[in-house]
Order: sequence, then C-alpha cells, then structure tokens
Amino acid sequence: MAEPGIHTHGEIFQQPGIWADTVGRVRASGVGGIVNPVLTGAGSSAYAAMAIEAAWPGSRAVPSTELLLDFPQYLGPEGVLISLARSGDSPESVALVEKIRRALPGVRHIALTANPQGRLATWQGIEAILLDPRTNDRSLVMTSSFSNLVMGGLALARPDEVASVLPALCGGWEARLEEHEAKARAIAQNPPPRAVVLASSPLFGVAREAALKVIESTAGRIAALAETYLGLRHGPMSFVQPDTLVLAILSSDPARRRYEIDLVKELRAKKLGRLIALGAADGEAGLFDEVVTTGASGLADYLRTPAEIVFPQLLAFHLGLRLGLNPDSPSPGGVIHRVVEGVIIYD
Repeated sequence: MAEPGIHTHGEIFQQPGIWADTVGRVRASGVGGIVNPVLTGAGSSAYAAMAIEAAWPGSRAVPSTELLLDFPQYLGPEGVLISLARSGDSPESVALVEKIRRALPGVRHIALTANPQGRLATWQGIEAILLDPRTNDRSLVMTSSFSNLVMGGLALARPDEVASVLPALCGGWEARLEEHEAKARAIAQNPPPRAVVLASSPLFGVAREAALKVIESTAGRIAALAETYLGLRHGPMSFVQPDTLVLAILSSDPARRRYEIDLVKELRAKKLGRLIALGAADGEAGLFDEVVTTGASGLADYLRTPAEIVFPQLLAFHLGLRLGLNPDSPSPGGVIHRVVEGVIIYD
C-alpha cells in the first residue's frame, strides 16, 4: 500500500527544480506580442491568474467560472485569452473556449497547461505552451502545477526580469525545503480550528491559494479565510480567535509593510491568533511565533508567488496528515475531484 501523500510530497519538493525549465519552455515557444490579455482558469488556476495579473500591467484575471457566463464584458473582437490549466479538460475551460471561438472568432487563444493530452493542449488554433509533464500533479490538490503555471505566466509578462531573478527564486532550496517541512510539521502537531492567510494585493493570489490548500487538504475540517491586512478590520477580524493560525505573508515593499505590521501589532495586542510570518520579518520578528523566509522574500512582490507558496503547501500537507487524511486524495467522501465533474453547460 502506498504511503499516504507520497505523490503530493514529491510534487511539492520537485518544484524549485522545474521552474527554470518552465521559463525555458516559454522562451522556446516563441509566443509573444501579447497586449492586454485576459488571464483565466478555475480554482487554483484562477489564483495563478491573479498572481500573473499583479506582474502584467494591462492584463486582467477573470476566473473561467465567471468568464463562461460574461465573456463579452471582458473580451473584444480582437482580444487575447490566456487559459491556465493543469488538466486542460475542465468543463468550464473547454466550454469557454468553444463559446468564444463561435462568438468572437478574432480572439487569439493561448494555453499554458501541464497536460500534453488535454483538450487545451491539442486544440487546433490554440497556441499551447506545454509545461514539464511532472507538473501535471497526480495528487488531487494542485501544487507543482500551480507554481509552474505562475512561473510560466511571469515569463510571458516579464521575460527579461524573470530570467534575471531565477537564481534567487531557484537557488538554495535543498536545505530550505527541509527547514520549511520541519516548521510545517511542528505547527501541524496542534491543528487549529481555523486559519487566516493575510497578504497585500500583489501577493493575494498566494493567500487565496494557501487558504484553498488548507481547506482541500483537511477536507474542510479547518476553516480557512484569505483576506488583505486592511480588509481584515472591516468585519473578518471577528473570524480570528486566540487559537486561529494566522499566516501573514509580508510585503517586500516598505510602504505596504507599514500597514501590514500595524495590523499584526493589533492582533498581538488583542491576543488574537498564532502568528506565523512568511517573508523577511527584519526588526519585527519578535511579533511572530514563527518566521519563514525564502530566497525570494526580498524580491518585488509580483515575482515572489512561486517561491512563497511552497511553505503553505507543506503546512496544508502536514495538517491533512495530522488529521488522518491522505493528502493525495483528501476528500474521502468524493466531494471534490481532481478534474471537476457535474457541470452542465448551457447554450
């Protein structure tokens, strides 16, 4: 019998070793000349689109689950749609392309996908950029596919800048992964009933994805919320209790950091949350119960997503294990599936 979570664990650990290959694949594809694209995907792929939007002026991220219903609101006759997908076979993604091709035949379609056999990868007329097959995660939860979809999108948006920071993004991970896992395992020994992930806008895609990983990996037994630092005061702070896990993704921008640290100080003063910092805490490390950093923590926020999602993935993985679940298939009742089922597409 396979060890619980064997696929998920390997797919998390392999990520830094694939990011440079993803950038190389984007460059080799020759896909370029993209102006003001709409970035789309469902679930984790939608959060990947959010992360790419933060790095791409003029782009707009719209989940395919929304775009399917309202695409004329976002796409003109000569627009560009970039579809992000692990499988490339989800009902909304396929139906969206079909509807747009019928209604707006002048729209340019680009797909960034981890599955070379998927519909988006093999569809004539779509410019497909195929990721390393290893990123087509076997686990139910998306890990390697998420970070590499983001990395591919960043390479399309800012090819030269991404190439220049690859050493910081990809280097030093052998020791860091072991350190991250040790911290994640220790935190997971006392699973919280709730978790909150905080981030400012350029890193909010990470926050959304991190909260989703906690929910998926624990089969919803740990309720998780993603919110901005300034937004938390406007009601959602009532969700935070003394035993709530609060993962604070800290900005590298000093202007944003001032607001973030003020909110953390308020939580500390109110004795709310077990506070974990993700990023360079600098002189504020004493505010937190734990600090986790990566080689990307000092980079511009819009470049950090692939590296900063790794610790939340490991934390969610160990929370699921601690609760007796198999991280490869953490939905024992079949509530969710690797490729979404049950969607009826209407003309």
